[in-house]
Amino acid sequence: MANSEKVVILDAGAQYGKVIDRKVRELCVESEIMPLDTPGYVLKEMGFKGVIISGGPTSVNDGDAPTYDPAIFHLGIPLLGICYGLQMLNKEFGGTIKKKDIREDGQFNINVDPKVAIFRGLAKQQNVLLTHGDSIDKLAKGFTQAASSGKLVAAIANDKKRLYGVQFHPEVDLTENGKQIFKNFLHNVCGLTGTFSMKSREEMCILEIQRCVGSNKVLALVSGGVDSTVCAALLRKALKEDQVVAVHIDNGFMRKNESESVKVSLERLGLNLQVIDASLTFYNGTTTIILDKDQPNQTTCLTATLNTTIHPEEKRQIIGDTFMKVADQICKELDLNPLETLLAQGTLRPDLIESASSMVSGIADTIKTHHNDTFLVRQLRSEGRVVEPLKDFHKDEVRQIGRDLGLPAEVVERHPFPGPGLAIRVICAEEPYIEKDFGETNVLLKILADYANADKRRHALMERVQSLTTDEEKNFLKLMTSSQKIYATLLPIKTVGVQGDCRTYNYCAALSTESESTPWNDLYTLGKIIPKICHNINRVVYIFGSPVPDSPRDVTATFLTPNVLGTLRQADHLARKTLMDSGFYNKLSQMPIVLVPLHFDRDPIMHQPSCQRSVAIRTFLTNDFMTGVPAIPGKDIPEKVISQIVNEVASVPGISRVMYDLTGKPPGTTEWE
Repeated sequence: MANSEKVVILDAGAQYGKVIDRKVRELCVESEIMPLDTPGYVLKEMGFKGVIISGGPTSVNDGDAPTYDPAIFHLGIPLLGICYGLQMLNKEFGGTIKKKDIREDGQFNINVDPKVAIFRGLAKQQNVLLTHGDSIDKLAKGFTQAASSGKLVAAIANDKKRLYGVQFHPEVDLTENGKQIFKNFLHNVCGLTGTFSMKSREEMCILEIQRCVGSNKVLALVSGGVDSTVCAALLRKALKEDQVVAVHIDNGFMRKNESESVKVSLERLGLNLQVIDASLTFYNGTTTIILDKDQPNQTTCLTATLNTTIHPEEKRQIIGDTFMKVADQICKELDLNPLETLLAQGTLRPDLIESASSMVSGIADTIKTHHNDTFLVRQLRSEGRVVEPLKDFHKDEVRQIGRDLGLPAEVVERHPFPGPGLAIRVICAEEPYIEKDFGETNVLLKILADYANADKRRHALMERVQSLTTDEEKNFLKLMTSSQKIYATLLPIKTVGVQGDCRTYNYCAALSTESESTPWNDLYTLGKIIPKICHNINRVVYIFGSPVPDSPRDVTATFLTPNVLGTLRQADHLARKTLMDSGFYNKLSQMPIVLVPLHFDRDPIMHQPSCQRSVAIRTFLTNDFMTGVPAIPGKDIPEKVISQIVNEVASVPGISRVMYDLTGKPPGTTEWE
């Protein structure tokens, strides 16, 4: 039966598709996510009062671009196209889309027209998240430009037809007034009253568990983090005590004393937790991977052992599949019937989104494979052997469920710690990452860091910089670089990022200064501009200490060995303890500590080999864990606290330099891998 208070979200493969659903839900409007190629007549028959088209990783000009029914734009139903959805809308009405030299990945100011319905009540300047490579070249017939980002079109509108498109993402927290934009569209344009109310989150989860499990037993994998702990607490409430077998698998990549503290804290909650030491199994773990997913006859191969693996995706897949193999072994040792035992995981929506699970999207790009969404996990899901009561929730929602369940604050507010643990906080490498674009990119960085003088010298690459920056950015660069000396250089390593809804695996840039007082706000702004100019950079760091005019051109061979993990474990322990002692632990959403295979400050005359490693501090502020920004010292966290952390980390033997991650998400992911 038609529902007069319902809108449809057509999935074009966005990383944020499920986040749109959440934002709509927060405004008390019911929504349904459907494939992009859903016929228009189906939408009409189902009585939807609004259509939202998500973003996506492809280009509307690609030959294999996702198919859709053009009728969706001519149903007389209000429509909002987001990012890729905007480009579809513009092309459908005679406009053109072009891949320009300018791309935008991050939080930027745009100018909007407050007279346009979706922007009513907003100030002319808005801070939004932009992440795209393609842009509008020619505006569609009958549409007006409703917003601009420098020289680019940031939104289009046809108020008469009630058709709107935005190049930015109003669904994420980094778009500061995104919720108001959705409210304008849903309430004012679509005419919805916002009367839809969800059942209690806890009640929905309990019913889901009881439906999935029935009289079977459940093997609950508990890491000690908030997700798996809330999941275990829900299982305990929904099922009989003898149905739940709670297990903590120590994979050898835990923090210092982590497994012991997890056991103590969960036993306080009444959970009888078994701790299994499987570190050797993980160190020597392998798995089978598909070489080319796009080929009809998919070939597979066996990976190297985890302790000799470098590529982050392979590391994640080996760890995820090894968890499943260890879980099977535990079932045998506990004499659990595999046909009558389900696996329980604290899987969240962002995990499935970033892993490009078909549970959230059919055409999204894989950013990183989460340990709870590997090939083996997906096989178990298809057999109905996995229960994941939190799969439709985000981190902040799960924390609220935890509070509702009466879990202590120390558990609910705990910083996220990834399932693969420290294994994905070690950048493994055997040789430097120096491609043919390294030299040119390094020159571009140095132009940006010395813009005031480079502008006078008219370097050959200066024209590119000029064409890719706004007047506001040019003024900032000129003022910043004329008042202080900034050093910038490219690091010969790769990190994982997300740009234009796609996974990237690219360079990291490093900044340093001569100043005793670090210009954090300026460095953060420069860190946003760099990936906009250098598309092959997805992360920017600041190096503490003396200036680094040029980075090392080699790396310290680094694998997941006990010695390497011990170094990171101690650095992580000291950083975390210092943060907790400072009283600012709960001011941050997360603070990964990353070991990087770079040895700075070597004596070139003595030909000192690369034998030390450096550490990166990744502070992160977010609500939804899909987007976020670094904490700015002096603004979000005292500089004194950061200095204390840096000094503690630098005291660990074998550490060359300490770095500070300046990157938002996007273009960088929360973790480096």
